[in-house]
Amino acid sequence: MPPPVRPLVQPVVQTMVQKADFERVLATPSRSRSTHFAVHHVNGGPSASRWQRLHLGEEKLSTDGAQLGAQPVDDSHPAAPEACWLGSVVPKRHARRSVTRALLKRQIRAAMARHAGELPPGLWVVRLRAPFAPAQYPSAASDALRLAARTELEQLFTRARRS
Repeated sequence: MPPPVRPLVQPVVQTMVQKADFERVLATPSRSRSTHFAVHHVNGGPSASRWQRLHLGEEKLSTDGAQLGAQPVDDSHPAAPEACWLGSVVPKRHARRSVTRALLKRQIRAAMARHAGELPPGLWVVRLRAPFAPAQYPSAASDALRLAARTELEQLFTRARRS
């Protein structure tokens, strides 16, 4: 049997980095919740970084009159708001070991990549809201924990897509 045909162009998921974007998204009610995760969504793109505001002339530096020796190499423009931007919040109080936090973040990114084509564009934040029971998952990066997180995130994004 031949492998399933995948679309030639996979939707691109950008990474959110601005604190203001996280605050804006987390200020909204969650779009979908599960036992351990919550997903928040806001339409639109990320706010411009300080460098982008300076580059576009929206903000001035105190040294604006000084001559610059070299021009910046990165002349990128703010990204199109039609993309999906993902941020993840995995606090230490819910996942004490860095191995566990890294595993959960990888699972969040992978789930978003799988569902990005069906989700509306905008800013998305997935937040770990409760710890996984250490008695049930004694290893920090066990296959059982990976499977549990993947299953829960699949259900979470499926519900978020419908709402």
